[in-house]
Amino acid sequence: MACVGLIVPPAAGEVPPEPPQLYPDVTFIAEGMALPQLTPEGYDSVIGHTAALAKRLKECGAEAVSLMGTSLSFYRGPEGNAQVRDAMAEASGLPVTTMTDSVLEALATLNASRVAVATAYEEPVNRALMAYFEQAGIETVTLKALHLRQIEDIFAVTADDLITLGRSAMEEAEGAEALFISCGGLRTLPVIRPLEDEFNLPVVTSATAGAWGARRLLGHSGKAAGFGRLFGD
Repeated sequence: MACVGLIVPPAAGEVPPEPPQLYPDVTFIAEGMALPQLTPEGYDSVIGHTAALAKRLKECGAEAVSLMGTSLSFYRGPEGNAQVRDAMAEASGLPVTTMTDSVLEALATLNASRVAVATAYEEPVNRALMAYFEQAGIETVTLKALHLRQIEDIFAVTADDLITLGRSAMEEAEGAEALFISCGGLRTLPVIRPLEDEFNLPVVTSATAGAWGARRLLGHSGKAAGFGRLFGD
């Protein structure tokens, strides 16, 4: 069975639920970064560990590695994301990607360059995301946020909360071609199909795009029937 390594923000280093649910034919293993807060200062305190964690995942049997943290990979812009990706590849010698790379690839696959955005973040992180999207040629039509800082608060967000947030973003997003929900810790798998059905547009989320991108590192199409338009529905 193929093995994919995940670098995840929480200290516990547990595999998020989405990758094995989407791809039960893959073994996923994880290493945690112990991210203290969703702030640039928090990201700065852990981003230097990615190379060592990628190397450790290879030693544990990973055949590819993904950094499963959207804001961790976009907060320093495209150059910072590339530096992290290059360091992971050099340390591990494996195919690597980041969650930001996976999100951009997912939006490109869906031909979505004008997006409504819903995030977990406070304003400095939201501004970094919009700046990254602008440099990538993606227009942020509207952005709605939960304004969370603490990691534990992310896991308290419910599916109803996410439906409300996504709906708020979409209702003000005239001309949007997709909805993007940003933050890998948000449990978005249950809300993708309801939001896609309501607005008749694709929904891309950090958690699910991250799993999709990680699976594709080993040559898979990423398709997984029943989980929304990105996955082939």
